[in-house]
Amino acid sequence: MNLHEYQAKELLKKYKVPVQEGIAVDTVMAAEEAYRQIKNDTGNNFAVVKAQIHAGGRGKGKIEGKEQRGVAVGKSLEDVSNIAKNILGGTLVTIQTGPAGKKVSKVLIAQDVYYPGPNPVKEFYLSILLDRAKGQNVIMYSTEGGMDIEEVAHNTPDKIFKEWVYPGGGLQGYQARKIAFNFGLSGEAFKNCVKFVTNLYSAYCGLDCSMLEINPLFKTADEKIIAVDCKMNLDENALMRHADLANLRDVNEEDPTEVEAGQYNLNFVKLDGNVGCMVNGAGLAMATMDMIKLAGGEPANFLDVGGTANAQTVEAGFKIIMKDPNVKAILINIFGGIVRCDRVASGVIEAYNKMGNINIPIIVRLQGTNAEEAKKLIDESGLKVQSAILLSEAAELVKKAVA
Repeated sequence: MNLHEYQAKELLKKYKVPVQEGIAVDTVMAAEEAYRQIKNDTGNNFAVVKAQIHAGGRGKGKIEGKEQRGVAVGKSLEDVSNIAKNILGGTLVTIQTGPAGKKVSKVLIAQDVYYPGPNPVKEFYLSILLDRAKGQNVIMYSTEGGMDIEEVAHNTPDKIFKEWVYPGGGLQGYQARKIAFNFGLSGEAFKNCVKFVTNLYSAYCGLDCSMLEINPLFKTADEKIIAVDCKMNLDENALMRHADLANLRDVNEEDPTEVEAGQYNLNFVKLDGNVGCMVNGAGLAMATMDMIKLAGGEPANFLDVGGTANAQTVEAGFKIIMKDPNVKAILINIFGGIVRCDRVASGVIEAYNKMGNINIPIIVRLQGTNAEEAKKLIDESGLKVQSAILLSEAAELVKKAVA
């Protein structure tokens, strides 16, 4: 589950991780009031206005139809007001949103951290995630933080450092010191960085994150280390331990079809292909997607109806797949172990009859419990549904459908 920047920062503060302070607002009037408060707290006329969407690249992205970027510095009340007016309600297009962009409902009015001081400011990059190959959490970091971190990783991978954390031991003090040393820090900034990394790792584990990224990690002119931006992804499988965090979910930022699928307890991920697929079991779903590609098609989705699927859930999944205008064919591949094939067949027939005027090929392969009864139901339904016994037969039918 992705969080907005302002939500993630509030959670980090509970773990004593220093952050760039700010106030999230959804109106221009509230933005002006937030600016006044921040100016009063800091004595600084500058403030940063940051669009709040679930996507990176906001600083380079632009509001559709305007020259306004998703992150901008206001030098006065009038500046902040105009920037907020340009961003709120607009569609922000970034490298991660794609051309469709995302509508901005909130902005974060944040403190300016580039204030003058006795020492130069510096930007770093730091993230924590799971390295599945090693079975360990890994801290990735670089001295080259900021908006161009992707280019740094691509062009100069030697500037990306990694520190793995053994699961049984947790982050060790020497590891936190090594990170601060590789950042080239010393003195008070070094000490503050060690504390920052230690507390950030505690937040990552304590919140059951699947990814936590700080970019930029900022050294201020007075040697403080703070998180200026934060991208946080929570492991949805662990939300049962964090009932309060589940309330932070913003469904407006998610794909509507995936949200709808979740209401029926369907495991659904939308893809960009032309063959919709409905399968029971993640392993069989992955194999089915591979088969679709080998047949010359591209999967339009991942849809696992689970082992307890019934006619209602199958009907819901069928309707969700049909909402994708790119779908040229649908492949239903069910192995009846726990789930009964005749129930799946009933769901397909029910959905087909309710929707009507379906002009794309539907290929159904049912094997296992009550497979013969299921095939009989489909064959006698009078629907334009093609049935297959072998996976190779289903592949051949998919190949003809997308040719």
